[in-house]
Amino acid sequence: MIKLNNRDFEWEEGLTVQGLLDKKNYTYPKLIIKINHVLVLSEEYASTVIRDGDDVKVIHLLAGG
Repeated sequence: MIKLNNRDFEWEEGLTVQGLLDKKNYTYPKLIIKINHVLVLSEEYASTVIRDGDDVKVIHLLAGG
């Protein structure tokens, strides 16, 4: 199990940040991803593997006026 935005989420071997985003259908163009309080850059989503027990935060950036 991992924590995804403070909720339990089923972990699987080889799960990457991009894989997680695809599974959860995150489509916002501006996202901040942190794993165990460490920022993951968007160009690293496909290569960053999420490990069992990790704490993952996906934050949507919104603009308003």
